[in-house]
Parts: sequence; structure tokens; C-alpha cells
Amino acid sequence: MASETPDPSGGLPPTLLDLSTFLLARIGRTARARLADQLAERGLRLWDMAVLAALADFGPQAQRDLVQRLGIDPSDLAKVADQLGAAGYVERGRDATDRRRVSVSVTAAGRALLAELEARARAVQDEVLAPLDQGERRVLQELLRRVNEGMAVRRGAV
Repeated sequence: MASETPDPSGGLPPTLLDLSTFLLARIGRTARARLADQLAERGLRLWDMAVLAALADFGPQAQRDLVQRLGIDPSDLAKVADQLGAAGYVERGRDATDRRRVSVSVTAAGRALLAELEARARAVQDEVLAPLDQGERRVLQELLRRVNEGMAVRRGAV
């Protein structure tokens, strides 16, 4: 009996394989699930990492600004900030210039946690992008950034 060569398409219909949007969604689901598993090992979710990254990259933010920046529901952000605050990863307090605003900032422990989470995320990325060499990965990253920027412009976010 002749051994069968594995189907590189995974048995998917060619019609779907010709749709970049289908491939992006499929790969995105897989990558997101793998990253979510990595974060869950630390009792965290993707939103936790997103909040830490936004605070580390952009500095202290009003909660409502984080809601807008990340596209997260305000009540979900409050839960994330509560959880991260209770663990000592962020600090929350009233804004000195506007007491109605709650400001959130990342702590040293939060920065250390983010570094660990980023390393885990990069390991997942390396696994997902294993079929590509470094040059192809750079091209893919640039193309994905351009698509993302185009979507932001159409949404009016830029």
C-alpha cells in the first residue's frame, strides 16, 4: 500500500483557500487560542495583556481613554483593571486635574509580567509563522500593519 502524502491544504476547499479573509480568520483563531492558552497558565486573558501593553507603551491613561484605545467595553475594562490592580500590576487613582476621571498606570511588577507575556506571545508567533523565513515574516508584518492602518482610517480611528 502506497503511503499518502499529507494534503497541505488540510482538505479545505480551494474556493476558501483563495480568500485571504478566510485564511486570516482561520490563522487568527488558531494563534489567538494558542496565546490564550499561554496566558491562562498565568490566570490571565488577552485583555489583561492588552491593558498592560497600552499602559507600558503610552503611559498612564484615563480608564475611558483605554476603553476607546483598545475597543473594550467599559465594564470589561473595569474588571480587568480591578484584577490587575488587586495583583499589583496596575495602580488606579483619581486624575489630579479632573477628579471625575480614573487614571490607570502600570507598576514595575506589571512591566515585568508584560515582558514575560510578550516572550510567550513571541513563542506562539514563532510557532504559527514557522513555515516562513525571517524575510517573509518581515514582509508579512508590514503588509498586516498596512491592512490594519487602512482599516483604522476607514473606521475614522486615525
